[in-house]
Amino acid sequence: MKLNAELVVLSACETGQGKITGDGVIGLSRSLIAAGVPSVVVSLWSVDDKSTKLLMTEFYRQMQQNPNKATALRQAMLLTMKQYPQPKYWAAFTLIGESL
Repeated sequence: MKLNAELVVLSACETGQGKITGDGVIGLSRSLIAAGVPSVVVSLWSVDDKSTKLLMTEFYRQMQQNPNKATALRQAMLLTMKQYPQPKYWAAFTLIGESL
């Protein structure tokens, strides 16, 4: 399968997890990268609905101002951290693949 997308965001619980092998983590994110998606945002643990809503809203707002996905995610995390200081609320998401 070939997907025509610049970015896939899996904004749900534990979307970055998978089976750990000698080749790395085999999971949904790896399948998306193999299908041609250059960038995937996933979560590494269960996420809170309210803080994730804030984080994702800010992530997309930041993406409109700056096409660098890593910078947009970082800025969204910094803003979310102000309202939800504990890392469990804002640190679950990571960018896999290309930043630009």
